[in-house]
Amino acid sequence: MPNAALPLDLAILPHSAWNAIGRGALGKCPRCGGTHLFAGGLKPVERCRMCGQNWTLHAADDFPPYIAILLTGHLMAPVIIGLGKVESLPEWAMMLIVLVLAGSLIAAILRPAKGGVIALQWWLGMQGFAGNSGKAEAGLA
Repeated sequence: MPNAALPLDLAILPHSAWNAIGRGALGKCPRCGGTHLFAGGLKPVERCRMCGQNWTLHAADDFPPYIAILLTGHLMAPVIIGLGKVESLPEWAMMLIVLVLAGSLIAAILRPAKGGVIALQWWLGMQGFAGNSGKAEAGLA
């Protein structure tokens, strides 16, 4: 599968790493922002339907789950402390609330985290994107 993507106007390309990460976190193509980054679940599309960028080159691996767990832990800490102060709440109810909230948060954060990591790898030319960084393509390298 060739790695070359279609040429794009500089106005369409992201102008910063944060712009690319934002597009990826929203589930859009970090390069053109015009179509979906994910085919379903956490699997990215092979190629962007609009710009032709090859997204099989990423190596997000375990970093998105680390981000999701880190954010969930920091968001859940005050909730757990607050629930611990409620004396009328049984322990089983507290555990059920915490498990449901933590599981929901991790599920909600995981896909945006993976999109952001893929976008960052593309922007910086990391892993399979080496030599074809988004930063260089936007003329900022």
